[in-house]
Amino acid sequence: MTTSKRKLLYRQGTGFWRMTAKWVLVFGTLSLVDGGLLRSWGNAVVWPFIGLVLWLPFGIGIVWYSRKDQWVRLTTCELYVRRKRLPMEDVNLLHVARLWLEGRSTADAQPVQQWIRSERVVWVPLLDGRAYGVEFRDPATFAKVFGAFAVAACGGPDIVRARAAEAAYPEPRPMRVRSAGGGGSSSDVLDLFG
Repeated sequence: MTTSKRKLLYRQGTGFWRMTAKWVLVFGTLSLVDGGLLRSWGNAVVWPFIGLVLWLPFGIGIVWYSRKDQWVRLTTCELYVRRKRLPMEDVNLLHVARLWLEGRSTADAQPVQQWIRSERVVWVPLLDGRAYGVEFRDPATFAKVFGAFAVAACGGPDIVRARAAEAAYPEPRPMRVRSAGGGGSSSDVLDLFG
């Protein structure tokens, strides 16, 4: 497997600026509607102030803080999840490639094409039999990039199939279970700004 040359394959941010832009759009629209249609512009300036007051505890403290670990960067040499670094030398790329040739991703029986675009944990199998869970907002895109990279790094589909027929694959043991969006009540309300 050749992973010596560093190249950025996939990147996912925490969504901070997107969340902030939605926050500004919502309260900016309320201000325009209040000032232009309902009351005076003097009354409308209260909406940006309310938005700022709510943005600090709810926008940053709840919406963004719950997603801060979603900062992910995948290169040909390593996988970064926030401040954690996972070298590709520790990843079982043959296992990833074998599953991808079947249209599946790691430790997930459902085909990737059936995944909907929602927060989901994708498991990265390690050579020691463990699996590391990483949360994605668009998991299918990451699975496609990661799977294609694994197949290429292992030498192509034919080599992957030949090696996979001789290899043993223990059931990956999750290092820790991470929530993929969890409860429906508060997260559904806050998803407008997430």
